[in-house]
Amino acid sequence: MQVTSDITDAQKMTVNFANNNLGGHSGFMPNYRTCKARVCVTVGMMTTGYDCPDLLNLALLRPVFSPSEFVQMKGRGTRKHNFAEEMFDPARKAALGDKTKTVYRLFDFFANCEFFEETFRYDEELNLPRPTPTYGGGGDQHSPPPPPRTHEVFEPDEVVFQAEQQIGAEGMRVDRELFQRFEDAARSDAQLAELVKQQNWDAAAQHVIEKLFEKPTDFFNLDKLRRATGLDRRISIRELIEKAFGFIPKFKSKAELIDDEFQKFLLDQKPDEAELIAAMRYFFESYIQDAKVRQIIDDGELTDLNVNPTFNMADLRKVPERWRKRIPEYVKDYVPLNPFL
Repeated sequence: MQVTSDITDAQKMTVNFANNNLGGHSGFMPNYRTCKARVCVTVGMMTTGYDCPDLLNLALLRPVFSPSEFVQMKGRGTRKHNFAEEMFDPARKAALGDKTKTVYRLFDFFANCEFFEETFRYDEELNLPRPTPTYGGGGDQHSPPPPPRTHEVFEPDEVVFQAEQQIGAEGMRVDRELFQRFEDAARSDAQLAELVKQQNWDAAAQHVIEKLFEKPTDFFNLDKLRRATGLDRRISIRELIEKAFGFIPKFKSKAELIDDEFQKFLLDQKPDEAELIAAMRYFFESYIQDAKVRQIIDDGELTDLNVNPTFNMADLRKVPERWRKRIPEYVKDYVPLNPFL
């Protein structure tokens, strides 16, 4: 199915694809929930800032020149996922156990991987382009440029060769280079290192803002560094510092953070409705990351869920009644929402 901004309700289609409901549900396997549409063709709507954990294959059908865009594109398929979660028969689900995603393939038809691994100059200083001359209106006149030439090829577009390369836990060069300059600058700052040694995180964060951010050499800031890491959520300055000084091995994705928070919820609240944990988890996740769902629940306007595409009334009814109030209360008391906004 084509999912671009030219298509009516395209935004809803991206949500349905992530929720395994694009084109309706497929019945190819009993008790397994998946969508009829297995392939989505998109230009930009589902490339950056989009989370689809059970994605197994991503095809790049155009060249990419921005490293941050490339990191986010390939990051759409690197999320962890347990396929047993799609089983809605508790007995079959228990029999299956964990079916965790272990392989994700990136089909790269324009050598983007080689470009960012071997050719792209991460330390190159880019010259700003000259202002584009205006045409008409007096003054020094220039003739407008000729229209771009088109080129048609009628021969079959064949794949010249095929090769498969395994990417290990160290990731690709593009994953390391863009963040490396900030880490080098942070670790070489003696005053920051001393604050980190004392674990004075507030003072360390203020030091980063004043001494490392928005300087003429690199113009570091939170948004640029988030894009460089390919994260689908906000990151804090403390997380940047902890990663630079080795306190954490990597930044967790939005889905991983929600998993952590839900595990804390289970340990703290100890719900005994084991067969309904999946429904509670979906409510927990939707309430955290969907502002519209949060507002509907908080305002008590539950009838609005009937027309909500991400979490509807049928989903709420699956949640045990006593947890429909306790889960939002728990989130408000114990889960910081800033990373998910």
